[in-house]
Amino acid sequence: MSQRSKQSTAEPKKVKPRKLPTPRPEPVDALVYPRFSGITTFMRLPHIPRPEELDIALIGIPFDGGTTYRSGPRFGPRSVREQSAIIRPWNPVLNVNPFSQWRIADYGDLSINPLSLDETYARITSQLNEVADAGARAICVGGDHSILLPILRAVHRKHGPVALVQFDAHNDTWAGYFGSPNSHGTPVRRAVEEGLLLQGSVLQVGLRGQVYSKDDFEFGSQHKFNVITAEQFHRQGLAPVEKVLRRFRGQPLYFTLDIDAVDPAFAPGTGTPQVGGFSSFQILELVRALKGHSLVGADLVEVSPSYDNGNITSLLAANLLYEMLCVF
Repeated sequence: MSQRSKQSTAEPKKVKPRKLPTPRPEPVDALVYPRFSGITTFMRLPHIPRPEELDIALIGIPFDGGTTYRSGPRFGPRSVREQSAIIRPWNPVLNVNPFSQWRIADYGDLSINPLSLDETYARITSQLNEVADAGARAICVGGDHSILLPILRAVHRKHGPVALVQFDAHNDTWAGYFGSPNSHGTPVRRAVEEGLLLQGSVLQVGLRGQVYSKDDFEFGSQHKFNVITAEQFHRQGLAPVEKVLRRFRGQPLYFTLDIDAVDPAFAPGTGTPQVGGFSSFQILELVRALKGHSLVGADLVEVSPSYDNGNITSLLAANLLYEMLCVF
């Protein structure tokens, strides 16, 4: 086993902001410009499509060509942008204002091909390579979960194999679907097969609900996934999650959050809702548990506004996006 693939208990590297132009981008002041005014961007930040000027790029990927049930996540980035207008800069729980720590802006949406999954994959990886080469880290908003694979390909080019933390109702390790090797149910399996992830450093939290057979969990078991089901979390809380995360200290870590990890009572606007999930407070706690880790990138996916109720799913997603910035 290579030194890189060994589990580490070392403290994460301190990522320091680069020397970039000042002042830092800031959200529009809501005491000067009302929240319902202006151009819609993530958290009312400037639109800066130049990654060399950023530490963290908030990026939309409006693609849902990998969905297998209810489509609509292509409209997720736009809806999350709209609901993020209410976000304020200071986090009293984590004691941080991310906008004063990093140069953060709305990078805009990546170019995708709504008629081709394969071409979209190539486009996503190529465009994210440009972001990484410029020295910025990306937090992406989907889109369906199929976009995880091309994102991880770009991450691997920059960092090599990474640890993966996945909050999700589903393990996304299908072998394929209707003859296609790729869908929103396959990206984790493909990432393992392509060597994009560190052996033994995959944590899946929130799995629940019906599956096709007991064999659906065999792939994760074979590859030593750390799995904490929704039922286990409801009984034991954060403790088992934090225990696994301690083993990931010092490893480059990628974080992916499928909004269907949250119970449809709190997040109905998604394509594959599954009852018995997290509350909005629980998912906030889970994201905050990543504080102090060596995060190299993240995504939030599967927000489908057409199935939402009063925009509560997009509002929760916007708040989770902000919490991601804070744990970076």
